[in-house]
Amino acid sequence: MHLGRKVLEEFVKAGAPAEILYVAKPHIGTFRLVGMVENMRREIQALGGEIRFQQRVTGLDIENGGQKNSKNDTVRGRVRGVRLASGEEIRSDHIVLALGHSARDTFAALYAQGVFMEAKPFSIGFRIEHPQSLIDRARFGANAGNPLLGAADYKLVYHASNGRSVYSFCMCPGGTVVAATSEADCVVTNGMSQYSRNERNANAGIVVGITPGDFPGGAAGGPLAGIGLQRALEARAFELGGGTYEAPGQLVGDFIAGRASAGLGSVTPSYKPGVRLTDLSAALPDYAIAAIREALPAFDRQIKGFAMPDAVLTGVETRTSSPLRITRGDDCQSLNVRGLYPAGEGAGYAGGILSAGVDGIKVAEAVALEMLGTAR
Repeated sequence: MHLGRKVLEEFVKAGAPAEILYVAKPHIGTFRLVGMVENMRREIQALGGEIRFQQRVTGLDIENGGQKNSKNDTVRGRVRGVRLASGEEIRSDHIVLALGHSARDTFAALYAQGVFMEAKPFSIGFRIEHPQSLIDRARFGANAGNPLLGAADYKLVYHASNGRSVYSFCMCPGGTVVAATSEADCVVTNGMSQYSRNERNANAGIVVGITPGDFPGGAAGGPLAGIGLQRALEARAFELGGGTYEAPGQLVGDFIAGRASAGLGSVTPSYKPGVRLTDLSAALPDYAIAAIREALPAFDRQIKGFAMPDAVLTGVETRTSSPLRITRGDDCQSLNVRGLYPAGEGAGYAGGILSAGVDGIKVAEAVALEMLGTAR
């Protein structure tokens, strides 16, 4: 827990509200995060660090590289530097690989070089939007609207009859559904809230857990198979949205009944550039559609009105976490490339800014111990 506290203290130092040090569910807000990152960058530079913008890493220089991509391969290469798209190579024997969970080109380049990685579970689903006032009434009752309470949130889990788990993910009180695609001709949704949490709608991901056995090729599909599934679903969402980067959407009542939506009700979706109403049953695999259809009425029994007929589902949510793990040992180094330290969310070791910060501290300590010659 002390590492989590350290991360929160650094956030406050960089401009986050001091209340995150004591509230049960710390919240910073998207716009505040931007300023915090700028402040952290200035501190890194003041301490002698260098920030390289628009400098894409295309690969690693690995001495004795090209080893078999296997956990059982005990002969490891040694990292000697990183190669940039500009042709420059930065030499180093210790490299922290702190990727985002959508760094697909880098994942592919590392895999081609033999860096060990493996597919891991993640989740897929939709964003759901309700009036924030409905969530407030369901959670706070007569105290809904009290400024001391603010906007209400929720956390829901349901175990469907087909064996799938459905749960709410990244719930954003008083927030908006945002575009998150990183590739052409694909649609991906995400959610965000400002610090004020005062937008009209509440939104959350309603997602279904999947495993490597669900990926193309099943468990034998390789470490990049999860990316293949993401791409297929995101391209399908682009088509269902009309091919204009609008997101496909459907009213909850129509989704449960299995019919396409023709018009909006009381909930206006917040996604930009817009939502195209359709039938979302073609947006996800059948097992996911069946599990979500079963879960929504169950969630309604916990939060009255959750399955209101004109709540809006927007698709698709596929970037809940990294679809692979760049596996490391107890020393935080890659299993088959010594000196390479996979870290954070993209490497498969975190699931948000707080856990990523904690993992960053662990990796930094591991690097320091290795450089001092005291690593265990």
